[in-house]
Amino acid sequence: MRTIDFSPLYRSVVGFDRLADLLETARVDAAAGYPPYNIERTDENAYRVEIAVAGFRPEELNIEVKENLLTVQGRKAANDDQRKYLHRGLA
Repeated sequence: MRTIDFSPLYRSVVGFDRLADLLETARVDAAAGYPPYNIERTDENAYRVEIAVAGFRPEELNIEVKENLLTVQGRKAANDDQRKYLHRGLA
């Protein structure tokens, strides 16, 4: 990840401290993305997108393409599991 040091600019941007802070905290490497994905070119005008969605069955995924935006939503089916989790992550 690339980092840029904006501290020399603080002397010359009096009153713009918030802007300098925003620039410093901006993520330069946003293209890395999560979850991991692959884009494969299968033909001159055809592509295949592979997304790592561990723990989901195909019927639990909703995939939509609208106005050049790919949206993938996962909904876990109701589970009558009696497991006791110490940590479950984001649900």
